[in-house]
Amino acid sequence: MTTQATTHFLAGVIEGFYGPPWTQAERFELFDWMAQWGLNTYFYAPKDDLKQRAIWRELYSAAEAEALGQLIQACQQRHLRFIYALSPGLDIRYSNPAELEHLQQRFEQILALGCQNFSLLFDDLPDRMDPADRQRWGSFAAAQCHVVNALFRWTRERCPAARFLFCPTPYCGRMAEAKLGGEGYLATVGRELLPEIDVFWTGPEIISREITVAHIQELQTVLRRKPLIWDNLHANDYDGRRFFCGPYSGRASELRSAVSGLLLNPNTEFPLNFVAVHTLAEFVRNPGTWDARQAYLAAMREWLSYFATSGPPLALEDLILLGDCYYLPYEDGAEAKALFERARDLLSRNPATWGDDAATIRRQLARLREFCFRLTELQHRPLFYALNRRVWELREELDLLERYIAFKSAPGNQNADYHPDSHLPGTYRGGMVSRLQRLLAPQSDGTITPALSRESFPIAREPKI
Repeated sequence: MTTQATTHFLAGVIEGFYGPPWTQAERFELFDWMAQWGLNTYFYAPKDDLKQRAIWRELYSAAEAEALGQLIQACQQRHLRFIYALSPGLDIRYSNPAELEHLQQRFEQILALGCQNFSLLFDDLPDRMDPADRQRWGSFAAAQCHVVNALFRWTRERCPAARFLFCPTPYCGRMAEAKLGGEGYLATVGRELLPEIDVFWTGPEIISREITVAHIQELQTVLRRKPLIWDNLHANDYDGRRFFCGPYSGRASELRSAVSGLLLNPNTEFPLNFVAVHTLAEFVRNPGTWDARQAYLAAMREWLSYFATSGPPLALEDLILLGDCYYLPYEDGAEAKALFERARDLLSRNPATWGDDAATIRRQLARLREFCFRLTELQHRPLFYALNRRVWELREELDLLERYIAFKSAPGNQNADYHPDSHLPGTYRGGMVSRLQRLLAPQSDGTITPALSRESFPIAREPKI
């Protein structure tokens, strides 16, 4: 078994999303997964723990501290490294000595609970600096390095083996190129931050499709250390309509030797993270070339046991197709992609030419729709609740598409208008968000363009007299 005493490489899970934090029971289940699969690190940083970020100066109550102590103890029992993170950047005054005292008091409280590893996060901050701080330090980077170094030394005096992590304000390539945090931010961090402190990085983007060794090697020369990957590949807190249960992907096997660790910040809904965490663990342990798709299929076979129902068993091939519909941010899985392309190609043709193709695609759509419906029978109710709102939307789209194809396939309907009786204007794909989404259309090159012409928005005029 891998233990924190036998490895320096951090491999595990970040609870660092925006949204309801996981429950204690969910965290304990995560720890069991991690211990079983060979991961070694749990990073506590839920942004909606108010005392982790919004009111970071306020100490935890006795009940809150007890709950954190239970997590720390549970990690220790499973030989997992528990890292506590604090995010003071929203309103910290770097030049005020009292602020460092607040940080020390919080870390003192967490040290007393048995925690030995810590982090300070300065991500997602307003890009403005207090005048007194600017006068003393000159830049965000210098001010943050001063505070982090001071707290690191203070922590090491009390816990010599403490691992200490830092998240910079520009934490991806695009942010650095835009000079978020100021000119020369990362160079200042590389020069002034103590070398024992790990630095987080998410890759070229906040959610990076790929993280290459060349990209990391270039960053190493600036940071003067191996970066620690905060991986948002499976994060979904930015899009409430989606989740991601595809494999850990877009990272070459050689990346493992170029970084100090790989920590995954996954879906907000804990029950949806089985495949993401499982395939990360396989990636870390895999000695050779990484086959993400095969790892996904193997993990889905194991995840199927969570889909026991009150009726007949669900089929693995249907679960794989559902998972392919919610694969990764930048791609659908192979089966979902094929289904979409068949439907798109059919609709691009004259209905008079559809023939047997229409019946074939209708059967495929109906089967997936039925699988989505049967999720209501899941015995694992938290899993059903996590899936329900998103999969319900998929069911509606499958139903509309199948009914449309059936209507157009009927004799005499090829040129007729279809008026569905269950998808009415204003009740389906309605609301302000839906209307706003129709105003601007993302293009394949990353640009955003108006989706509708001015003629699509009739201007109300005064009646003529």
